[in-house]
Amino acid sequence: LLTIMIAQVTGLEPGDFIHCLGDAHIYSNHFDQVEQQLDRQPLPLPTVSLNPDIDCIFDFVYDDILIQNYQFHSALPAPVAV
Repeated sequence: LLTIMIAQVTGLEPGDFIHCLGDAHIYSNHFDQVEQQLDRQPLPLPTVSLNPDIDCIFDFVYDDILIQNYQFHSALPAPVAV
């Protein structure tokens, strides 16, 4: 969403969002949920529409964003690690 918003206010087309993760980890009591997540098939991506009148990143409000056809899998609850 942020990539699309920045593209709009800069007059560019959205592209790739490249980032680095630090301290990415999986708790030992979450291995089952990770396996379930990896076994899931990806769902179709939603479409995002923004208010075309917005030309400053700080001017966006909730009502300026429309997300359509968002599909998701059920939650994978996991206990808090101790």
